[in-house]
Amino acid sequence: MSLINQIDQDIKQAMLGKQEARLRGLRAIKSALLLARTEKGASEELSQETEIKVLQKLIKQRKESSDIYKSQNREDLYKIEIEEMEVIEAYLPKQMDRSEIEAYLKELIGRVGATSIKDMGKVMGAANKELAGRADGKTISEVVRELLG
Repeated sequence: MSLINQIDQDIKQAMLGKQEARLRGLRAIKSALLLARTEKGASEELSQETEIKVLQKLIKQRKESSDIYKSQNREDLYKIEIEEMEVIEAYLPKQMDRSEIEAYLKELIGRVGATSIKDMGKVMGAANKELAGRADGKTISEVVRELLG
């Protein structure tokens, strides 16, 4: 079952269960996926990689908004963003923790033959491709800097 079909099913369940926070998150996902599907050059069916990128973008938006609301003491809006973010995260692959990322990147650095910070681009390109959806790009970048620096 494709992600959009799964979201449709979950929206129905959330409506029946009167789960407002879950419904908001699901509708945001559906809207973003439909937009991605209608973009110029997009195929009828989205690849899993594209779906993950869309979900990651939604999470990043929620995270940025929640940080702003928290700094402005808008607890009501902060709570809404966090609830939606939790719903969206449920549809992403399990995220790796920092120690798992570190272990993976050490192995990757050996594989690509990186020796200094000058090789960071080579490592980042491979890491972002291989860890798509399972690790945050910012965290990957920090760990690569530590390991090569």
